[in-house]
This record gives sequence, structure tokens and C-alpha cells, in this order.
Amino acid sequence: MEERGGRAGGFRKDTVDRLLRLHFRDGRIRVNADAQLLMAELLKVFVREAAARAARQAQAEDLNKVDIEQLEKVLPQLLLDF
Repeated sequence: MEERGGRAGGFRKDTVDRLLRLHFRDGRIRVNADAQLLMAELLKVFVREAAARAARQAQAEDLNKVDIEQLEKVLPQLLLDF
């Protein structure tokens, strides 16, 4: 896991921090750099897997382009897998 130019795993640090803080009830909770890097890596894997599954769904439907409909079809199983 690398950090490059304010980005962690391809996501900006402030984006990862905001996503983590969405579910914190106590605003004083701090997230260290290692936790941000780990969360960014998890997000990267999740997004890539979602894109790959949506592409496979589009191929199964004989489509040349992935649309939101293919993502919606694969999302329930993806969430269960993660």
C-alpha cells in the first residue's frame, strides 16, 4: 500500500476520511494514516471488483457498454461477498 501525492490507494485522503467519518457518532475520533491507507486499499479492491463484475454482466447480456443497470444487477452479491 502506497501513498502518493495526498492519495492513498488511488483515493484522496480527505475522501477516505469523510467516508470513514460518515458512521462515527463521536466527532472527536481520529483516524491514523495506516487506517486510512488500509481503508483506501479496501475501497480500491471493492471498486475494481464491482467494475469487473459489471463488465462480465454486460458481456453475458451481449452488450458492448457497461451501464448502471449491470452494476445494479451485480451489487447485491458483491455486497454479500465483502
